[in-house]
Amino acid sequence: MSWSWRITTIAGIPIYIHGTFLLLIAFVLVSDWTRGQDLAGALAGVLFVLAIFATVVLHELGHALTARRYGIQTRDITLLPIGGIARIERMPDVPRQELWVALAGPAVNLVIAGLVYVLLVLPAASHPIRLLSMSEHTIERFAEINLWLAAFNLIPAFPMDGGRALRALVAERTDYVRATQIAAGLGQGLALIFGFVGLFFNPFLLFIALFVWMGASSESLATQTRFALAGVPITHAMITDFRTLDAYDTLQSAVDLLLAGSQRDFPVLHDGRLAGILTSESLTSALAQSGPGAAVAEVMDRTFRVADAAEMLEPAYQRLQGCRCRVLPVLKGDRVVGLLTPDNVTEFVMLQGALRRRAAAV
Repeated sequence: MSWSWRITTIAGIPIYIHGTFLLLIAFVLVSDWTRGQDLAGALAGVLFVLAIFATVVLHELGHALTARRYGIQTRDITLLPIGGIARIERMPDVPRQELWVALAGPAVNLVIAGLVYVLLVLPAASHPIRLLSMSEHTIERFAEINLWLAAFNLIPAFPMDGGRALRALVAERTDYVRATQIAAGLGQGLALIFGFVGLFFNPFLLFIALFVWMGASSESLATQTRFALAGVPITHAMITDFRTLDAYDTLQSAVDLLLAGSQRDFPVLHDGRLAGILTSESLTSALAQSGPGAAVAEVMDRTFRVADAAEMLEPAYQRLQGCRCRVLPVLKGDRVVGLLTPDNVTEFVMLQGALRRRAAAV
């Protein structure tokens, strides 16, 4: 995720903080300061927020480490002002495994809240809260927020963990796509309820309603795409009418190709072999810095991923989603025989859906 910086690595998983998170810290400082708090009080408020987000990291690690038990890795965890995002490579194919991965995050928050409440009832002589100079009110708030995080994430609607848990339970009795549609439909229904209540009582619910609606729609589309691509050779969906550049071509040649058609990213060849990729963003930046006479080889991206013409479409598409650029060259031996882009995969899914509807009608 752009505008993010790595702050640490836990259990081999990089932890990033997004730039907008700093705005949250600044907001807390300014809010406490304007309410008459001294510097120590304002800093205490920031530390409390950081403690809450430490539990968010633990929540996401609960998902990630549970997924690891099933052989699924997590690319990274990013902290945002609205929470955390763990980029798990994929969800488990077995519904029961997805259930445990989904419930692991809220379970972490429940355990934290339980441990905090145990601290509150310890004898005063050995009270660790007083040793840390923390008020019982502060520690109670900390526990209550963890309970709220667990309860909120267990709402049976995408993109919350409860939506994935519901999908996993339904998938035990029906197919995965149907289970996703049921869970997504329920999520969108809850979004409408949140939105209606928010109009009259709490405007913040309008934000939650939008978040839930978009998450449910996105999950439904992603699942339909995944199953539409399963078992399909990559050669059935790749672009075969494409243009390439030579490493010695000038940027003006790239400009001419870009303006002549709809292709935005170009494989760059050297002696007939793939040497790099020139994206439209790199081209635009290089034109401003070096002018149209610069060589393509000077600005092309030399770090890229490829697909083999013999592989299936689904794993290639997953690899494409992890790329920085929007194109995955398809190779047959050393020769580029096609390109895979998000747009042509989306078009393929739409066409396959139309053909299935036609077959069902007949």
